[in-house]
Amino acid sequence: MNSDEIRSAFLEYFKEKGHKVIPSSSLIPKGDPTLLLTSAGMVQIKPYFLGEADPPNPCLASCQKCFRTSDIESVGDPTHNTFFEMLGNFSVGEYFKKEAIAWAWEFVTERMKISTDKLWITIYLDDDEAFKYWREIGIPESKIIRCGEEDNFWGPAGSSGPCGPCSEIHYDFGIEQGCGRPDCQPNCECGRFTELWNLVFPQYNQDESGQRTPLPRPNIDTGMGLERLTAVMAGKKSIYETDLFMPLLDKAGELAGRKYGAKSDDDTYLRVVAEHGRAIAFLIADGVLPDNEGRGYVLRRLLRRAALFGRRLGLDKPFLTEIAKVAIKKMHHVYPELNQRQEFIIKTVTLEETRFEETLNTGLEIIDGLVKKQVGKKDAQISGADAFKLYDTYGFPVELTKEIVAQKDFSVDMEGFEKDMTRQRERARSALLRCSDCGMRLKESDKICPNCGSTNKTRGPIVFDVELKDGIKLSDSVKTEFVGYDCLEQEAKIVKIIIDGKEVNEIKAGQSAGIILDTTPFYGEMGGQVGDTGEIIGKNGKFIVTDSTHIPPDITLHQGEIKEGSLAVGEAARAVVDIERRRDIARNHTATHLLQSALRQVLGDHIQQRGSLVAPEHLRFDFSHLAAMTPDEIKTVQRIVNGMVRQNLPVQDEETDYKKAVEAGAIAIFDEKYGDVVRVLKVGEPTVSAELCGGTHVAYTGEIGYFHILSESSIGAGIRRIEAVTGRGAEDFIDRRFSTFEGAAQLLEIAPEVMHDKLSSMLNELAAEKKRVLFLERELAKHEAASLLERAETVKGVKVLAVRISSDNQQVLRETADYLRDKLKSGIVVLGAVIGGRPMFIAAVTPDLVGKGYNAGDIIKQVSKMTGGGGGGKPNFAQAGGKDKNKLDEALRLVKNLV
Repeated sequence: MNSDEIRSAFLEYFKEKGHKVIPSSSLIPKGDPTLLLTSAGMVQIKPYFLGEADPPNPCLASCQKCFRTSDIESVGDPTHNTFFEMLGNFSVGEYFKKEAIAWAWEFVTERMKISTDKLWITIYLDDDEAFKYWREIGIPESKIIRCGEEDNFWGPAGSSGPCGPCSEIHYDFGIEQGCGRPDCQPNCECGRFTELWNLVFPQYNQDESGQRTPLPRPNIDTGMGLERLTAVMAGKKSIYETDLFMPLLDKAGELAGRKYGAKSDDDTYLRVVAEHGRAIAFLIADGVLPDNEGRGYVLRRLLRRAALFGRRLGLDKPFLTEIAKVAIKKMHHVYPELNQRQEFIIKTVTLEETRFEETLNTGLEIIDGLVKKQVGKKDAQISGADAFKLYDTYGFPVELTKEIVAQKDFSVDMEGFEKDMTRQRERARSALLRCSDCGMRLKESDKICPNCGSTNKTRGPIVFDVELKDGIKLSDSVKTEFVGYDCLEQEAKIVKIIIDGKEVNEIKAGQSAGIILDTTPFYGEMGGQVGDTGEIIGKNGKFIVTDSTHIPPDITLHQGEIKEGSLAVGEAARAVVDIERRRDIARNHTATHLLQSALRQVLGDHIQQRGSLVAPEHLRFDFSHLAAMTPDEIKTVQRIVNGMVRQNLPVQDEETDYKKAVEAGAIAIFDEKYGDVVRVLKVGEPTVSAELCGGTHVAYTGEIGYFHILSESSIGAGIRRIEAVTGRGAEDFIDRRFSTFEGAAQLLEIAPEVMHDKLSSMLNELAAEKKRVLFLERELAKHEAASLLERAETVKGVKVLAVRISSDNQQVLRETADYLRDKLKSGIVVLGAVIGGRPMFIAAVTPDLVGKGYNAGDIIKQVSKMTGGGGGGKPNFAQAGGKDKNKLDEALRLVKNLV
């Protein structure tokens, strides 16, 4: 049986047993953005075991895509792999050990027809119940091995939770394949046995102290690697000798001119290329992109490790796309996302592999040099600083460096490497450009802060001093109730007044301060949304709020200045948010949700939010994507968003359990920390967008008015940025554009409708005039050049012509130098001219003088240096520019002395 037949037989068998077959979930776990990758079939079943969701059927079966990072460095031997398919059957309180054991045995012995002589069983030490059921189906006591917790007990995912013993079915390759000891049995690491199927019996709940109590409804969680079962069914000891991998190995061998099975080292390299090439295709298809952190770092490690081992096979040009194509062709009928995203997979692999290829040779040479330096020394170790340089400058994951040097019996100073990594992160944080007044993160191009309008900037994180003079933290003493989702004006009480980080009892006109209220409609800056502005009005004074800041966990600091009268702690006050500004912010915030939905429709599900700014004037949305968007893609995204705006879809929020929200499809930001209860913002019925979000939004999408994309750009490797406007901001933008357009039409004295045709005609006329001017300049230069020949001087037997000419065209300057050099037949020409207000120089040397050691590049460097510039070129021709045009003649006079 091949892998397809085995996969189908397994699922069909459990379908006959009353199980619902569910599709594989993504390699990016849905329901927990802090979990790196899906590593078992149980990941998508876990919410059912924990009672957080109702299963579609209490009995389930699946073939799940899985990835385990722990085996990356081991890939290359005949047994290890990172990506695999896990066949599993699950019971959510429906059946338990008796049925799970009986069905597993029936499937492997009757459906797969594996000889019972080849099968052994391991159970947990005191699991007498499992022992009884294995004996009942005819397993001899001598082939049931009792093992300890390390081998046959599955603990909880964290420090507490469901856990239980397990039973494993092991396949025996034969005594000749192992260590030969008479007591050899399953769990011996000699290679004679392979674990085929693990039946886990979660029957206890473990608390934080380690105490275990029986679960009211025990569950079943089983897992069997398709690759291992396929190898057993094919009579092979290695998973790589099955139909799952042979097409990949054949392709890798064809590209490298090697044959799998001919040479041990080549086989290792071919297995790495084949396995990683397959895993790469699946990771990218599920939305993982190369990065320096998280899942993206895992993908980058695989890509670069495969590229390195390909180099050892003699593959010195990018090749991984060919391996990925074979993986897609082999597996797309089971996992259609491979076919649907093939173009994106190939593009991603090509870009990443090409980028690494540019530095691979240099990095390998550096490692070789580092190792040679240490040969013979007592400490055979690569320093942390060198390992960090390889990572930071040449793109070598430190794990890859460790693997390369380990072959030469060297190690890497990981403690030193981690110190350098920490320093780099601190430098990155300190390099962030922020507004000195409100702390808003700024772009380098921002002239003023889009939040508060300040022109004051600083680098590094803004730390708000929220400690009182007696050392008590505000968060320990006060809280602010936020009511701003439902109202924009609220009666409140002044709880604290802060000036320069210290608590005061009263402020008066002209003083700047921070005010904390017991309740507020002001939204404090958080989650990319800027803080509200407005007024706090007491009976004796008015405070103008210029910014509101959220201080975790639940304080809102209102920053600003008191304009009249005074305010004191304990007084009642009315907090009033600037309504129009809040509405502008709400339009832009809801628009970011629509934008993310549209980007996923147009570019794919790999789109993940990587940052945002929601201000009243505009919005900024950063997202993961490898290539620049095309004009058509930008137009399509804009069209989709405006379509949702025109539909006037309802925008609703609800508080719910975090796990349930993400299980239901709400988008959560990877690595963002969320509480147990979250706010979900949904757009449309049926839902077109659902995200975890604490920001403020419109009630209906029609309130957005119009959405217009201003720009799409790169802000880093694999990160794109869209800036856009909505509502009043979009209206202002369109007004400005039309005013500019109509103003241009008035200057040209034409109707706006014919602007395009008129400009095209004018540009054609201008191009023709430029050609005519260039022709005339050339003719004039020829006449001028003829007279210049008479000014050539002889310096120690060498003709030298160093003069200023009147041309303001660099091309004419070069052509004149060529003409004069040819006319001199033997000599040196240096011409100077003022072009665009700056001095320019050309030097030309005839071939006979180049042969004698005269060098145009050396001459031009010295000449241009006189005017504060620089340049260079070849020995026969060079050019340079300067800064001070007033020194042009003085520089030309230098030529004779240089010659």
